[in-house]
Amino acid sequence: MGSKGTDSYRIVDRYILLKYLKTFLLALLLITVIIITFDVSEHLDNFLSNHVPLQTVVVQYYANFIPSLVNLYSPLFIFISVLFFTSKMAGNTEIIAILGSGISYNRMLRPYLHGSFIVALAVLLIGNFLIPYNNKQLNLFKENYLHTHKTAYYTNLHFQSAPGVHVYADSYDTGRNSANRFQRDTYNAAGNLVERESADMIILDTVTGQWFCNGYYHRIVAPDGTEKLSTLPYHTAVDLGLTPDDFNESNRRIETMGTVKLIRHIQRERMRGTGNVKIAQVELYQRLLTPLAIIIMTVIGVSISSRKVRGGIGLHLAIGITISFAFVVFMKVSIVFATNGQLPAFLAVLLPQLIFGVASVFLLRSAPK
Repeated sequence: MGSKGTDSYRIVDRYILLKYLKTFLLALLLITVIIITFDVSEHLDNFLSNHVPLQTVVVQYYANFIPSLVNLYSPLFIFISVLFFTSKMAGNTEIIAILGSGISYNRMLRPYLHGSFIVALAVLLIGNFLIPYNNKQLNLFKENYLHTHKTAYYTNLHFQSAPGVHVYADSYDTGRNSANRFQRDTYNAAGNLVERESADMIILDTVTGQWFCNGYYHRIVAPDGTEKLSTLPYHTAVDLGLTPDDFNESNRRIETMGTVKLIRHIQRERMRGTGNVKIAQVELYQRLLTPLAIIIMTVIGVSISSRKVRGGIGLHLAIGITISFAFVVFMKVSIVFATNGQLPAFLAVLLPQLIFGVASVFLLRSAPK
């Protein structure tokens, strides 16, 4: 096919790509307005009772709340958008005209894929770099205006601060930066206890950054089995090499971490031996694999809606909502199995996309050509 055919390809590509992006942005705008309406009605009493300025609500709350929600459900927004405008094209016999002009079905699919790659790349960048900052600002707003009682109390803490170094605390109070019944055990490569530090209470001086210990005992076990025990006076500064973040679970909110920091956090939590590794891994893989779902849902949307059927857009939207609901439920169930069961985190995030990816291939092959 000559230059005339090439020009036809470009016209069709530009036409479909613009429809893809414009419909997606319009869907985002409409859904955003709906979300804000319901959220305002839910939180209006809290905003008024806490005397939150309108500018603060808009700039610090909604400007950070909406991007996170849109980024999370972008595959579903894309799916509904593709169903809507492709069904309309099929109803107006535009699909038939495109195929009748000599453009193959697979070639017609190309601008859809180009659009999905553009949105997927944007979601990848936003989800890994912008959304963690949005979540951090959102948490600050909630702490300052909605949940003003910032003190948290954690109990039964245990973790590794370094390989072979186990830290225990009966409780930790974030308001006072103090831990009760503190103990730190150090083991050698053979697994034998070589050092133990304990205190009835440790309190952080936030000005100097030093820990002060009450009832401090230091026990050293020599290789020959002999022990040396020493004590310190009440309220003595001791270099423990720890920070409040080691005890304060709220400072390890994974949704506020950038991807690089999240990877380091996973490595550190794995070394510490805490139970938070899988939750952090699920968060990481969701950030990395969610863009793949956009491409898959685009292919499914085109395959379903490119056929002109009785019922038109209404039938296609009904099918699309059903598939969207199934995808969300499947994703939620697999994540629950990962966080509370034995399913690996990577597989929990990938499995729904893998199954729907296979379905997209089947639907694409069975679509009218």
